Amino acid sequence: MPWNGAEIHTYEQPKSWLNTDNMNFSSAAIPDFDTLATELGTAIAESGVLVGELTVISRQPNVYCSTFPSEIITCRLGDRHKIRMLCKYSAEVDNESYGTRGGVEYEADVYRQLLQTLDLSCPTFYGVYREPANNHTVLVLEYLADSIRIIHSSDPGTVFEAAAWIGRFHALCNTRASTPALSFLNRYDPEYYRGWARRTLNMEQQSGQAPRWLETVCSRFDEVIEILCEAPSTIIHGEYYPKNILLHDGLIYPVDWESTAIASGEIDLATLTEGWAPHDIERLELEYQQARWPQGSPYDFHRVLAAARIYIQFRWLGDPRARLQEYNHYLDALHTYAGEMGLT
Repeated sequence: MPWNGAEIHTYEQPKSWLNTDNMNFSSAAIPDFDTLATELGTAIAESGVLVGELTVISRQPNVYCSTFPSEIITCRLGDRHKIRMLCKYSAEVDNESYGTRGGVEYEADVYRQLLQTLDLSCPTFYGVYREPANNHTVLVLEYLADSIRIIHSSDPGTVFEAAAWIGRFHALCNTRASTPALSFLNRYDPEYYRGWARRTLNMEQQSGQAPRWLETVCSRFDEVIEILCEAPSTIIHGEYYPKNILLHDGLIYPVDWESTAIASGEIDLATLTEGWAPHDIERLELEYQQARWPQGSPYDFHRVLAAARIYIQFRWLGDPRARLQEYNHYLDALHTYAGEMGLT
């Protein structure tokens, strides 16, 4: 059956590899092989990125999937070598997280409307489609074989390359944030920021363990918000942690863009620099500044970055689903950063 010049062939393969015992979705969220091959062919043909006879050969789980289920699909296009694709499924996952994250469909729009238009390394966007049986969205990307998360790289300079990458990204996106094609992006406004501090304080007070200084910091959080909202906005990744950054063929490839938003770029730098030694943080900041502002960074750069670091702690403390993970770390960091800004 042809799709715009592409013919789809499949080899039957069961879903027996999928173990959902410890996942927040069921096996019904993953399409059967024939449905996968049919819809995959349609999506690819509509995107126009690949043209020719497509043969779906096999599927296997993506062992690095986290919030959303994903799998690796091996195909052959015409007489060319095999092509491996990553299919990411929205499934039944609710991951909005108080306006921070979109979903798989949102991420697909980020790839289609933004990332594929930039002269930066990123996985190729092969297409997107909706599962006819359940209306779930499936994002189809280039699978970066032999890539590693930069936190596991043996090259200590990799993280500094990641700082330069995001600096260049922010520079390229300075004028794109206001374009109509990107009007779908989330935008961090004062009420968005206030929500994180409000939820943090409420949960702490309900637990009966709220430290004395926390109420003071929350009451003065509008001072931090003002700094972040007055800083020039750009487009940010939103969770630019080393775990979301791959190294492939010597190049940086950030992934998991469902938290993309319009906000202060220093937020991405705040996440990237979290947990590093002071001398490494200093160099990361320098690499970022040189990449984003070759002619010199703004005078208030460090003030905005300090505000971004306070927001990041509230971002995790104010999410009930994330509080069990490294809770004390974020609370201690908030106390430290707030003290440095004189908010305690």
